[in-house]
Amino acid sequence: MLTTKEIIKKVRELEIKSKKLTSDLFTGEYHSAFKGKGMSFREVREYAAGDDIRFIDWNVSARLGHPYSKLFEEERELTVMLLVDISASSLFGTEVSRKKDMITEIAAVLSFSAVNNADKVGVIFYSDKVEAFIPPKKGKQQALYIVRELLSKETDRKGTAVNTALRFFSNATKQKSIAFVLSDFIDTGYEDALRIASKKHDIIGIKVYDKMDKQLPDAGLILVEDAETGATKWIDSNNQFVKYSYEQAFFNITQFSTETFKKAGSDLLHVKTNEDYVKVLQRFFLSRNKQK
Repeated sequence: MLTTKEIIKKVRELEIKSKKLTSDLFTGEYHSAFKGKGMSFREVREYAAGDDIRFIDWNVSARLGHPYSKLFEEERELTVMLLVDISASSLFGTEVSRKKDMITEIAAVLSFSAVNNADKVGVIFYSDKVEAFIPPKKGKQQALYIVRELLSKETDRKGTAVNTALRFFSNATKQKSIAFVLSDFIDTGYEDALRIASKKHDIIGIKVYDKMDKQLPDAGLILVEDAETGATKWIDSNNQFVKYSYEQAFFNITQFSTETFKKAGSDLLHVKTNEDYVKVLQRFFLSRNKQK
């Protein structure tokens, strides 16, 4: 566990890094990807060249004898919620960083991106239960508080229950929100909860994984422990069938999460612990902008 001094130092480092990323790389991209999702009607005015014909008010146009367009304005304030998996499997990592470290950095960048755009941001920490809830608020102090909690929040619970986190989110968050679910998604059974949450909210999953989640090293006989159940067993990591079975288990759980998000009409991003998550986020923001 980090000391208070180490946490303060790390918070400062993440603040500086997040600020740079937010200003240099995400300028306009975060804003454009999500702003305008909520639009409120403002007024009707005479149709002008270049107006989108989808917004012609046919009733008013018929009544007055020439075309009129509906004008909308963005509902400027967004609420961003981070659903952060702090279960035991997030502590795993064999390359540049642990999954927890990657999740913390991504969540910090998203927090600062939100507050820099004058949006509210909050967090739900979960394992196989909801561990903590930080209600959404605006401002730099909120972002700093969230980052401190991201660095220091721990649990003795081992399992992951995405279902529980999503149901809590749906019950606790009444207004339409942007929700980032950060996890390795070593879990099943959250289809209904995701479908229900996605009807009202904009849900984006960020699946963080390590190369050894997918592939065993050639290391002969090794004792492995399931981080989430505590079960241990010896396996021959050189055995081709063992390697194949291990890889298939990873593909099965990945396929489940991918299909579940797709069926719910939600996005799922995949980020490896040695990958540049900034590029993954940028690609996503840009693709969102093209869809609009």
